[in-house]
Amino acid sequence: MISSVSSRWHALAARAIAGEPATRDDARAVLNAPAVELLTILDAAYQVRRHHWGHRVLLHVLDNAKAGACPEDCGFCSQSSRHGSPAGEAAMKSVDELVEGARRAVAAKARRYCMVTATRGPSQRELDTICEAATRIKAESGIELCASLGLLTEAKARRLRDSGVDRFNHNLETSERFYDQIVTTHSWADRVATVRIARAAGMQTCVGGIVGLGEHEDDLLDLAFALRDLDVDSVPVNFLDPRPGTPLADRPKIAPTDALRALCMFRFVHPRTDLRVAGGREVVLRSLGVMALWPANSLFTQGYLTTVGAGPAADHQMILDAGFSLELPDGAVVMPDPAAVASVPAPRKPTLPVVL
Repeated sequence: MISSVSSRWHALAARAIAGEPATRDDARAVLNAPAVELLTILDAAYQVRRHHWGHRVLLHVLDNAKAGACPEDCGFCSQSSRHGSPAGEAAMKSVDELVEGARRAVAAKARRYCMVTATRGPSQRELDTICEAATRIKAESGIELCASLGLLTEAKARRLRDSGVDRFNHNLETSERFYDQIVTTHSWADRVATVRIARAAGMQTCVGGIVGLGEHEDDLLDLAFALRDLDVDSVPVNFLDPRPGTPLADRPKIAPTDALRALCMFRFVHPRTDLRVAGGREVVLRSLGVMALWPANSLFTQGYLTTVGAGPAADHQMILDAGFSLELPDGAVVMPDPAAVASVPAPRKPTLPVVL
């Protein structure tokens, strides 16, 4: 006999599959569910994930195209000049370096390659470099391209799209209410405006946030539903890995079980969306890392902008061991061969430790 607890969560999954995403009360219930119900919730979230994404996992690779000396004051970020860029600075990478980064992403069987700059918005020179790199990468491979360059104008967004950038990342980070406690140099509304500009230019939108900033559960719910209102294409969920030298350096990491609840909540609120487990997954989820693939259908590999994460061989092995498969840029779905990727060059150690 199916227990009432199991029936409750699987009924939520059935509604989500039928096109009725979670209500705010549903989402709050997921966040507050007792530990004894977590495996049932994960199974229910997996039903939704499997309906829309099957057993596929999409890998994404980040490249820190310009590190440090950022004029913004994001409290979680060690790339901010307001915090002294505590881990250092690095100049804008060359076009050749970015193209080579894309080749490493292809070797890692990644679906997408994302070029990121630490800046308020792209300068003309930075935009020229990103656009030239995008054009060359698209001519060479079928990998999808993402860019995360800060605030955009309409003209800059069009240039990115015309150069071959498929998707633009611009995380809201947290709720509108809590935002000015984390960032003061620009507003939550500024970020929403850039998301809309990117979409209007014809790019897909990748917009998520960070769990564990000290937000109330209502802030996390506000973020999830704001992303639904914006109808974003991809939701990366980061978990704060506190960085030395930042205002949040002493904040404790959230529990792995809370991270899994958050991922399940986002899946029920965003049934069809590309849901990615992102920065902080290794240090926050720890031994429960593979369980993130029950609600999430994609993840970053080769590390993050400025923190070292799991490499392709380890991630391929985790995906293979759990019975999932990889979706490649051409749409092919393959089971990864760990032996074939063991020789993939490791990414250069990041300069700055931050979670984006």
